[in-house]
Amino acid sequence: MTTTTGLRHLIEQAHGPILLPGAPNALTARVIEQAGFEAVYVSGAGVTNTYLGMPDLGLMSITELVGHVGAMAEVVSIPLVVDADTGFGNALNVQRTVRQLERAGASAIQLEDQVSPKKCGHFAGKEVVSMQEMVGKVHAAVDARLSEDMLVIARTDALSTEGLEAACERAAAYSEAGADILFVEAPTTTEQMAHIVRTVPGLHMANMVEGGMTPLTSRDELGELGFSIALYANAAMRGAVAGMRQVMAHLMTHGDTVHATELMISWADRQGLVRKTEFDELDRRYAADLPFEGALS
Repeated sequence: MTTTTGLRHLIEQAHGPILLPGAPNALTARVIEQAGFEAVYVSGAGVTNTYLGMPDLGLMSITELVGHVGAMAEVVSIPLVVDADTGFGNALNVQRTVRQLERAGASAIQLEDQVSPKKCGHFAGKEVVSMQEMVGKVHAAVDARLSEDMLVIARTDALSTEGLEAACERAAAYSEAGADILFVEAPTTTEQMAHIVRTVPGLHMANMVEGGMTPLTSRDELGELGFSIALYANAAMRGAVAGMRQVMAHLMTHGDTVHATELMISWADRQGLVRKTEFDELDRRYAADLPFEGALS
């Protein structure tokens, strides 16, 4: 089973919402896979924060995103759900974006209906394109995918700008256009969350942003509300920054890390995470002074 078909099967067979942690880079994706999660979210905000050191304001390029997706796909075997922001342009750009990301290893691609440049879904001052324009983008994404098992996630940010009913209307229209998963961003109450799922048939994703607009809700309660995916887009990154600050504070205070090793993963754990033993074995196998087992005689 490929990672693409595996993602569809995972969502359909899950008893309750699947947990979808986000990763800003390949190393974090490895950590998420090692922890036992069955899929990973390539966070646009996370990549922008870590790679550029900038806020989530649509500053990342498609080339940068494709590079990160390719790096993650090379080192993990679980499906990648990729945040493609607004698709990097109009419907024609969306088609190229989908093809590039699918070839890079995406199992699902998320598109949103904000104007470009977009903003984080939990920032103020968002604007959305017309519903008709986004419907065209969803159609373009569906037509562009190489495999029908590559899922299209349609996100709307209209709740903050046009209200709950307008957001539900958009979600229904995006579903009709072919979106496999619906994502109404930034509801502010559990009542709104329940209304979205009850009003619009389909698979729904909930974004759990610590400190954001949406109330943090347990996995069980999200399941009771009817959500299929619980997204934790930047929990891993924020936890990593907290750890880095702790180690750096120790180094600044004490001038060394002699007594800070308990704050870090071990040397052996670090090398295991990046599979150094496997690379050493490959290095020995392909060494110039050793006969290659598969070589012709």
